[in-house]
Amino acid sequence: MSRSVIAPAHAAQGAPIPVLSARPVVLPAPGRGEDLQVRVSAPAAGRDLPIIVFSHGFGWSMDGYDPLAGFWAAHGFAVVQPTHLDSRTLNLPPDDPRTPLIWRFRVEDLKRVLDHLDLVEAAVPGLSGRLDRSRVAVAGHSWGAQTASMLLGARIVDPEGGPGQDLSDPRVKAGVLLAAPGRGGADLTPFAAEHMPFMNPDFSHMTTPALVVAGDRDQSHLSVRGPDWFTDPYTLSPGGKSLLTLFGAEHGLGGIVGRDVTETTDENPERVALIQRLTTAYLRSALDPEYSGWAAARAALLESADPLGRVDSD
Repeated sequence: MSRSVIAPAHAAQGAPIPVLSARPVVLPAPGRGEDLQVRVSAPAAGRDLPIIVFSHGFGWSMDGYDPLAGFWAAHGFAVVQPTHLDSRTLNLPPDDPRTPLIWRFRVEDLKRVLDHLDLVEAAVPGLSGRLDRSRVAVAGHSWGAQTASMLLGARIVDPEGGPGQDLSDPRVKAGVLLAAPGRGGADLTPFAAEHMPFMNPDFSHMTTPALVVAGDRDQSHLSVRGPDWFTDPYTLSPGGKSLLTLFGAEHGLGGIVGRDVTETTDENPERVALIQRLTTAYLRSALDPEYSGWAAARAALLESADPLGRVDSD
């Protein structure tokens, strides 16, 4: 296991706290084919830490998304990042019998983290007894955002057109969905409909509060629609949601996976900094009703002379 203490450079809501990061933390996963490896990042000091479980995009791993995980941890959250079976680090062959249900294994990975928080605490020196299990959020990017949405109440439409199984988790109080795929059916390209039938979410049961983040230049090759496809988790779900639309942003949202990532064609540190500030403020407010930072962050964006985005709330 590697451990490091990081002193982040950016401070948004107060001064950042040095961060302790440990990887891999190994959680038992019977029936998965191999144990679940996670990365844990948490402030080196403080108690009653709220928890964020983060689901990576297709092919990534626990080692990505440090601009988000590191920032959240430096501002008071314990962040747990599992490596899903589709990660390029695992090299799962396409004909592996688990492949058709990887979307389901992903959801189970997030739940498994919540089931084994005792092991997470014990594996990281100095973390034991410091997690607040009553304040849990999920977050994810791209396919990871669809994964996270399942714990918020979204469902995968079954082959007969039914609403699918309810995989929501009452332990989860809020979520952040970054570039989450929209509805399936006729909105999918023929390739996506044939090879990714699980990309057919129903958001009508997604009642847990969430912030949806979408780029207005995010054109997916999986959908016949335009960038508005990524706003479906906001427009098609019950109330209690907010939508952050980022101007000029593509699927990487300016570089949230990490600096100098080749898949990011819209690298923009200012946009990433905005996402850091707004997601942190949103999650703090969602998990602590007495915190007013979300309203202040929205007001600051609205008053900006050259805003990088817009927030809508229902």
